[in-house]
Amino acid sequence: MQMMDVLLVGADAALLEGLSQSFAALGYSTRVATTLHDAREAAAESAPVLAVVERKLAGEASAEALAIKLLGGGAMVLYHGANESRPAIPVALQRTVMADLALPLERNRLLALAQHVQERIRTTGRASRTTPPEGQVSP
Repeated sequence: MQMMDVLLVGADAALLEGLSQSFAALGYSTRVATTLHDAREAAAESAPVLAVVERKLAGEASAEALAIKLLGGGAMVLYHGANESRPAIPVALQRTVMADLALPLERNRLLALAQHVQERIRTTGRASRTTPPEGQVSP
């Protein structure tokens, strides 16, 4: 299976660096974006399996957060600080996210969710799935 690519989106550089190191220790590659626009561009180049997005950013621009392209079987996780208020987010966004975590307190839970997503993709075969010949468009 290919290496799991994680996209971290948010403004807290120290938190995101810590998460990057935690993911790297498990063998995952990470990319960091400070804005949803940058995250969408990064995901368009190479879709991540997991997008970890700051809840405040996602709540302010839910359509842009929902537009982040994920690899088949991938997931989006929102995060907020332990002492931050959690503003309401649109229902469409609530239904899309796998979890809403308080970081860094729930770092281990985030890593466990990442491993679950990776295992789910491996089990379902989505990582190696290709379009069958009858479904391909002829040039």
